[in-house]
Amino acid sequence: PPNDRKWLLIYIGDEKFFNLLIANMEIQYVYTKKRSEFGKQANFTDKSAELNFDVPPDNSLLEQYVEKNPCDLGIQCVGDMSEHEVNTERYETENRGMNHVEGGWPKDINPAEVEQTIRYRKKVEKDEVYMQTIMNLGKKMEYYIKLNNVIDIYEEYFANTSDSFGDEPPSAKTINILRDPNDVPRSVAHISWYPDGTRKLAAAYGMLEFQKSPLGMCLDSYIWEVDNPNKPETVLKPSSPMLCLEYNPKDPHLLIGGYQNGQIALFDTRKGSHPMETSPVEHSHKDPVHKVIFPSSKTGTVPLPRVM
Repeated sequence: PPNDRKWLLIYIGDEKFFNLLIANMEIQYVYTKKRSEFGKQANFTDKSAELNFDVPPDNSLLEQYVEKNPCDLGIQCVGDMSEHEVNTERYETENRGMNHVEGGWPKDINPAEVEQTIRYRKKVEKDEVYMQTIMNLGKKMEYYIKLNNVIDIYEEYFANTSDSFGDEPPSAKTINILRDPNDVPRSVAHISWYPDGTRKLAAAYGMLEFQKSPLGMCLDSYIWEVDNPNKPETVLKPSSPMLCLEYNPKDPHLLIGGYQNGQIALFDTRKGSHPMETSPVEHSHKDPVHKVIFPSSKTGTVPLPRVM
């Protein structure tokens, strides 16, 4: 440094920051900085200890404590991963190429030669087989062209119809209510309409949850007339709660019913309320019969049960 100046190097603590003060006899530089530029002033005061939260010991948890000595615990910062190898079936692949050139020409004709191809075409066009083939193709082509002219595939057949079916919402009207005449309420498991019209229907009554069936519950099912809701026309008396009941489409006097115990019974309204025939228990279904239908046949007398 120059001889006319005095250099002073001041270190603050152990930090590497230093202040360099340059002074001489005539010139003095003073560097100032506002207090707000390097944070709020810290004022420290003496204060007694303060308890914010206290958890008292629980003796019941102490009894469950099990001491492990020594206790080793492995910690991994990444997720566990495993590797598996499988020998899959191998498929052999092969690449093949095909060079497609103009075909249909004899070996002695070069397709690249225009004169040879024109000469060969004229020769073929004079052949009678060629002319007959063209005539047959012309007839087929004419047929399909006329067919396309007759049938317009882009025609709108219902162009003038409207999408709205009226402003009134669809509704249904109650004609009659056919109530179960028994005191214990039961569910209607199935209904079957009379084959020759809608004036009668057969209804099978049963408790779908047989565990909740009360003792002494009525097992009867009924045939109702729609116009007479006061009393059923015919009472059917099965030996077990009936879950399905179907009319014979060929003979409306015959009905087939499926029981809750898996049996199938045949009723004839001309012979009374009790079933005319019932399948033996040892040859019946193990589960309740929920659907019975008569298959399409000449007689229509062979029922087809369905267990669900």
